[in-house]
Amino acid sequence: MAKFLANENVPGDAIKAVRQAGVDLAWVHEMVPGAPDSQVLALSQAEQRVLVTFDKDFGEIAFRQGANASCGVVLLRPRLRSPEFLARFLVAVLAQPIGWENHFAVASETRIRVVPLT
Repeated sequence: MAKFLANENVPGDAIKAVRQAGVDLAWVHEMVPGAPDSQVLALSQAEQRVLVTFDKDFGEIAFRQGANASCGVVLLRPRLRSPEFLARFLVAVLAQPIGWENHFAVASETRIRVVPLT
């Protein structure tokens, strides 16, 4: 089962819901608050956790800058709604039987698009 690292921009209510659903989810806010994106990606690599974020910059970092993101990245793109909706959305996305490693995924309400990083 995959382990995940939520970027600091993922709300605490969603973190709590995902953890209650039994997902192994660390949170940047609790570990290294205020860390720059490069440090967040390095942490996900070091801990072998799939990075979960709302920050589109990680696509730029992984594809254009060529940073190592072999841990996998899930870019969350729901229409922002209530905290409860976001929590359910995140639980549903992370429960998918997807091989996240070496992939960049974009998750919306209607689909999850998964692109190889190599």
